[in-house]
Amino acid sequence: MIETLHLQKKFGDVIALKDVTFNAENGSITGLLGPNGAGKSTTLRSIYGLIQLNSGIAKVDGFNTAEKPLEARQRLGVLPDKRGLYPRLTAWENIQYFGRLHGINGNDLEEKIENLVNLLDMKDFVHRKTKGFSTGQQLKVNLARALVHDPPNILLDEPTNGLDVMSTRTLRDFIRRLSEEGKCVILSTHIMQEVSALCDHIVIISQGQVMADGKPETLLAQSGKSNLEDAFIQIIGSGEGLMR
Repeated sequence: MIETLHLQKKFGDVIALKDVTFNAENGSITGLLGPNGAGKSTTLRSIYGLIQLNSGIAKVDGFNTAEKPLEARQRLGVLPDKRGLYPRLTAWENIQYFGRLHGINGNDLEEKIENLVNLLDMKDFVHRKTKGFSTGQQLKVNLARALVHDPPNILLDEPTNGLDVMSTRTLRDFIRRLSEEGKCVILSTHIMQEVSALCDHIVIISQGQVMADGKPETLLAQSGKSNLEDAFIQIIGSGEGLMR
């Protein structure tokens, strides 16, 4: 479970997060929506400790990310918006390196990598150097790196950017599987089709604050709209938040 309480973050005179509060439950996919520059990526970065908040609290399975950063990060798997791979390493070696960073070694690590290779259908390229990989291949390696330590909480920042139709469908099926395994998944996206297909809960952020927080059907009922795209536009355009 991931909890955020009154997150605030400034970059100089720019207020990136004004007041972000929401919970993401285990066994559920929480969609983090908002226009460009709304604060979605900043929110995720504050959860996995890449940036220091000016105020507010983020917790991962009860661990305060400021007070217990290592404990929190051990329980997180992160697919960030910037997804660089080590180009001179093979896909296997990239995943292996991250596993070792998490303290996994020997046969245990090898078995975990093998399972992910099978799960993500990476056999054809897992022993190739990652330089020149397609977007879909890079994504699979990054996902495997994020999941090699079997974290109970997953953060996905715009995961389908640049993917073709088939790769997008495969990834959506994989995200559903993570949720069915009881993991807490936060999916940052601006693609409404993705939200409709995947999300059990929606948090809409605009100008650094939460404008709506609830189940898809609840937001539709409160907004009086028949689809999530129209509901989203109304919530963002009106500036009037809808809370569960």
